[in-house]
Amino acid sequence: MMNRRDFFTTTALGSAASILTPSLNFAFPAKVPQAKMKLSFKPFTLELKHAFGVAVNTRTTTPLVLTTIEYGKFKGYGEASMPPYLGETQESVMKFLSKVDLSKYENPLELDTILSAIDALEPGNTAAKASVDIALHDLAGKIMGQPLYNVWGLNKEKTPNTVFTIGIDTPDMVRKKVQEVDPQFKLLKIKLGRDNDREIIEAVRSVSDKPLVTDANQGWKDKERALETIHFLKEKGAVLIEQPMPKEMIDENAWITERSPIPVIADESIKRFGDLIKMKGMYHGVNLKLMKTTGLREAQKMITVARAFGMKVMIGCMTETSCAITAAAHLTPLVDWADLDGALLSKNDAFKGITFVDGKITLPNAPGIGAVPR
Repeated sequence: MMNRRDFFTTTALGSAASILTPSLNFAFPAKVPQAKMKLSFKPFTLELKHAFGVAVNTRTTTPLVLTTIEYGKFKGYGEASMPPYLGETQESVMKFLSKVDLSKYENPLELDTILSAIDALEPGNTAAKASVDIALHDLAGKIMGQPLYNVWGLNKEKTPNTVFTIGIDTPDMVRKKVQEVDPQFKLLKIKLGRDNDREIIEAVRSVSDKPLVTDANQGWKDKERALETIHFLKEKGAVLIEQPMPKEMIDENAWITERSPIPVIADESIKRFGDLIKMKGMYHGVNLKLMKTTGLREAQKMITVARAFGMKVMIGCMTETSCAITAAAHLTPLVDWADLDGALLSKNDAFKGITFVDGKITLPNAPGIGAVPR
């Protein structure tokens, strides 16, 4: 298996270099007054409607940092969301953002130049970097007077349905959560990875027959037992399984991928572009999240390369406001699945943006991201 991984990594690097196209830098529109960009940011705590349980923890809030980039009369909005496993905090994000000087850039539409420089400031800090990336894309679209999907030449009618996520809980609470949302969504995402997986699935099936997206969040440790559970999940209507085993167990995850009756999708195993290259052939697909990829710029590149590798693609999210959720939604015409319900799980969403009609993502027509502060 080590030789196979080395082969995949070597050949993938060459393939990626040959097919990658740069992110767009945009021509400056006429009649836009020259100004200096100014970045500001503030902490925000997202409160959840229900306790949100995954394989490794349960929480009722998520720490965020909200960002704004001003350029003359234009304002671009972004955010960083920090669930525990990312290793970032409000303090670390604000410390990183305090090092970002946007005033030295004359053209706010030179996204590659600006975001490459920000990425080089420090390693890691993916959510902090995403908060600037999202705000810059929002700003660029507003300067151009176009929604991002128009800027990228995408058909907004090709957005998929989003899943709605049910966190790990007691069977009674799982049934209650499913009943609350079942009529509104065509796909349910069920969090697994503890010792009651089958009980949770049976609880879901007692009140809903919708197709299931399942996610073990690295919770399984025995590959044979994991594969048995995946066969059970297929029988119960699961269409995929995310991250069955810990990201460090590369060979075991690859073993499951080779034998699974449903697609195996990487989440924690693939954060950024380099991870995608290293993991070629180890999974059937990848779940891209802006807080992992450092934002829209790198997510676009990863979609292109994942497709060239023959991989399925999901656009996912953390628990976020409608700002980051709506930003990610502009990429959904390019993907197979969307998991963009993060703002729906909260009770104090700071933005209005993306909406859902019978579960289908409906993008706003406003310039930029189209997310508006409440």
